[in-house]
Amino acid sequence: MPKKKKDEPFDPKNLKPEELLKFEIAEELGLSDKVIANGWRSLTAKESGRIGGLMTKRRREMQREAPKERSQGQVN
Repeated sequence: MPKKKKDEPFDPKNLKPEELLKFEIAEELGLSDKVIANGWRSLTAKESGRIGGLMTKRRREMQREAPKERSQGQVN
């Protein structure tokens, strides 16, 4: 039988980096109040999918920018 996730209250002040990105995107989509009031489980599949898609897009952008920043920081 699968483990049931804990129904812990959502605390936007105490977030891990991954959760922070997720919450920032939720804010941009206008879903932050819903998440704060009822937790992540209150989101529809469409809303969750949109957040997940934007998180993936941002991570890819950050990965592309990281090598550029490293190469610009090196002086020969």
